[in-house]
Amino acid sequence: MHVDQLSLRDFRSYLAVDVDLAAGVSTFVGPNGQGKTNLVEAVDYVATLGSHRVATDTPLVRVGADRAVLRTRVVRAGRSALAEIEIMAKGANRARLNRAPLTRVRDLLGLLRTVLFSPEDLALVKGDPSERRLFLDRLLVARAPRLAGVRADYDRVLRQRNALLRSAAGGRRSSTAGALHTLESWDEQLARTGAELLAERLQLLQALQPLVARRHAEVAASAAPGRSAATMAYVSGVELPTTSPGQLVDRDALRAALIEAVQQRRREELDRGVSVVGPHRDEVQLGLGDLPARGYASHGESWSLALSLRLASFDLLRSDGDDPVLVLDDVFAELDQDRRHHLAKSVAEAEQVLVTAAVAADVPESLEGVRFDVMEGAVRRAG
Repeated sequence: MHVDQLSLRDFRSYLAVDVDLAAGVSTFVGPNGQGKTNLVEAVDYVATLGSHRVATDTPLVRVGADRAVLRTRVVRAGRSALAEIEIMAKGANRARLNRAPLTRVRDLLGLLRTVLFSPEDLALVKGDPSERRLFLDRLLVARAPRLAGVRADYDRVLRQRNALLRSAAGGRRSSTAGALHTLESWDEQLARTGAELLAERLQLLQALQPLVARRHAEVAASAAPGRSAATMAYVSGVELPTTSPGQLVDRDALRAALIEAVQQRRREELDRGVSVVGPHRDEVQLGLGDLPARGYASHGESWSLALSLRLASFDLLRSDGDDPVLVLDDVFAELDQDRRHHLAKSVAEAEQVLVTAAVAADVPESLEGVRFDVMEGAVRRAG
């Protein structure tokens, strides 16, 4: 799988730009602030329908424009497909596949898969639990695009339930009684959609954990004794059923556990006016040896673990049958020599690697390929 054509209109800093790409390594080199990251951000957006830099789409539309247009041609198993996305400054986004309009933008998911490395990856280790939940959920959707619908359903139920809890928390006794009756219906929907999302996360963690441990053993070969083993554990507000490796998680048991947990904490939810139980509150605890990584890992150890998570994601997606496009966004400048070398060696054989760097010397020689110079909104192939 690779992208062989990228076209942007009114995206970020670009009024218009067209770039012809190919399989192998493509490196975008130029000073900071010239638009290198905007190019690879656009590729990753087509794959994930989200940005690794901002939480909303509004900053993606060039100032003064009413929409941004992204076009990418994706080549997979010798066949190409054209994906087009209109990111609207106001209103709903739109998408087309091979010139045909799609009913939902998320129907594009699965056409292109990416694994992106960036300086923001440190948040996977040092950041809030929401960073790790998002990491898991994006990987889930990359493997099974239908799960985007599951996430959307859960988020919708959560919003409605929270609105009802706020109403009950601030209402009169008569209105509160009615809200409590309605709340039981939303409890059931939260448990049903939450159990499906939770089951998928747990099964993903089963598959991912040994890959992370193996990759970390390679990346952190010189780690101090007792801190070389990378671990992952899912921490939930409900009692999780015990499963053995390869065993499917019992969704009915998870649904029952969610219902029980919600009922036990009903008073707290009413007092606070918010849902305190469910996958939106869970955590993925990363560890080094016997210690939690967050709060204990050094800067270098945090980078090793973050790289291991991304490399393991690549391994897992590759095992599904296609190499995802690897995006290395200004990451080499953040790494010491050993980690640069290991990352370059690990990704060099991927079908397509897109690299950004402020100076060409930051990119290891093993990733030599086609170079593009990026300056003042222009992208020119070097040589």
